[in-house]
Amino acid sequence: MLRILQVDSRTGEAKAAVEESSNNFNDYADKRFTEYLDETQEILWMSERDGWNHLYLCDARSGRVKNQITKGEWVVRGVDRVDKEKRQVWFRAGGIRPGQDPYFVHYCRVNFDGAGLVVLTEGDGTHSVQFSPDYRFLVDTWSRVDLPPITELRRAEDGKLVSRLEETDATALFESGWRPPERFVAKGRDGATDIYGILHRPKDLDPGKSYPVLESIYAGPHGSHVPKAFRPSYPQEELTARGFIVVQIDGMGTSNRSKKFHDVCWKNLGDGGFPDRIQWMKAAASKYPYMDLARVGIYGGSAGGQNALGALLFHGDFYKVGAADCGCHDNRMDKIWWNELWMGWPIGQHYVEQSNVTQAHKLQGKLLLTVGELDKNVDPSSTMQVVNALIQADKDFELVVVPGAGHGAGESPYLRRRRAQFFAQHLLGPESARIARGN
Repeated sequence: MLRILQVDSRTGEAKAAVEESSNNFNDYADKRFTEYLDETQEILWMSERDGWNHLYLCDARSGRVKNQITKGEWVVRGVDRVDKEKRQVWFRAGGIRPGQDPYFVHYCRVNFDGAGLVVLTEGDGTHSVQFSPDYRFLVDTWSRVDLPPITELRRAEDGKLVSRLEETDATALFESGWRPPERFVAKGRDGATDIYGILHRPKDLDPGKSYPVLESIYAGPHGSHVPKAFRPSYPQEELTARGFIVVQIDGMGTSNRSKKFHDVCWKNLGDGGFPDRIQWMKAAASKYPYMDLARVGIYGGSAGGQNALGALLFHGDFYKVGAADCGCHDNRMDKIWWNELWMGWPIGQHYVEQSNVTQAHKLQGKLLLTVGELDKNVDPSSTMQVVNALIQADKDFELVVVPGAGHGAGESPYLRRRRAQFFAQHLLGPESARIARGN
């Protein structure tokens, strides 16, 4: 429950001015916005009470909602400016342009009473803007993973295009043989919800051959994680260059969609969106038969490390090889706010059932664990508890501890090479592993 409390300075009496409750969780980490309008004794408040993340205007004295400011099957991603004189909110939204990827960010403005909604950006991509000092114009740069940036000048009054300023010429990049990731959408576990992801392919892909698939995973419920904007290179290219197809997917339980979509993570971090991810990969392989789903690996760090090992423990029939770096493997011993927000209090049996430590005996497939000795984000003992449990269960695995290293040691040049070698050995074969070692 979230509350804004009023305290009488004379008596010390406190009462709730605004109160937000939920039958599971309120995302106080990433969906929280409050603006006090002292002159009118009002409060701007962010809430998911109607199933989507929106803004509300509340009476500061009674806590009563005067009106819902934004509304619809889309989400407010953040507030950029509150104009108290004109009684307007300038904000970012996801899913507000029908037919576009719901994760694309667009910029908008609306009056406090909910009237006059204007979507200031238009292009089919994700946007970032710079406003003129007087807020009469905006420079809008937008792109997609498969579309280089386009920059436009637009009017802030109505969002109308004034001029296209620049369109990135990526001819030389494409002529070099570089290929952007492909956006791919498939239905999730319920057969109805769209799940969004991307595929990274080898430059020299031969559709007549068969390629193992690696999932680069980070399923932290505090955000969505699949890239949306154009990049001229991706770290996944180190693996596609060795003959892997690499995928990235946002499954249920991650953020920036509806509350229902997000709620899947409640007391359920072990789910990791895997039922959606597996369905997505099966749909992609149906379209692209060169994706060999008999050879699937997975890797990630931090929350992604928890996910990568969880894939082998709970879905070992699908994922065959995993590399888990600096994983928060047991939600009873990581950062309190992160784990407790999604897993709830008090600690119950679900913490035990979803722990990579207590479930280590279920390990199937090949596992590489890596961790920095001085990780200040996720306690290295989280990994060591997994190591102990695996030894007690007589399971084979590989472990690399990097002396003096901190969080994310798995993305150092040495451990990236070791990871590539590990996947090559177990998914491509001994000869590929030898090449990966540089021998």
